[in-house]
Amino acid sequence: MSRHLTTLPLTAEGFAPFGDLLEASGAPDKWINQGRCGRYHDRARLDFAKGRAGLSLFRAQKETLPLTLRMMERHPLGSQAFVPMSQDPFLVVVAADNAGVPGLPLAFVAAPGQAINLHRGIWHGVLTPLAEPGLFAVIDRIGVGDNLEEHWFDTPYVIDGPGT
Repeated sequence: MSRHLTTLPLTAEGFAPFGDLLEASGAPDKWINQGRCGRYHDRARLDFAKGRAGLSLFRAQKETLPLTLRMMERHPLGSQAFVPMSQDPFLVVVAADNAGVPGLPLAFVAAPGQAINLHRGIWHGVLTPLAEPGLFAVIDRIGVGDNLEEHWFDTPYVIDGPGT
């Protein structure tokens, strides 16, 4: 037995309760480098307790939809940003907290050129590229202390593609 979720396009408004949508759309906040570079300034709320920001590279295996969601995780000591290093879509699964466990998950598909910053303590699925090479720059907390909580669902969810 499983429960089904349909994917949604990733938008700033839909993702706002969980984090920041990072994309270079619209007019830049300012022009730098003699007018040759548009700067989209300070777009993510990076938040780390008792640690520092670190930049790591992740290479994740490509997944396909439908996909079974059995587990979600969160990081109570720091935010976590995922910046794809290719112009490919990826799946973003998030949920509000419901008395210490994930509430109803929402599944978004990030369009090429979009990245995300998950706020501290937000339940989320694991990194899920929908195309090769699955290479991401990840900005998150480096420091001592347990910064990972996992929740395994008794009844998994199946994440379908849009309109399926």
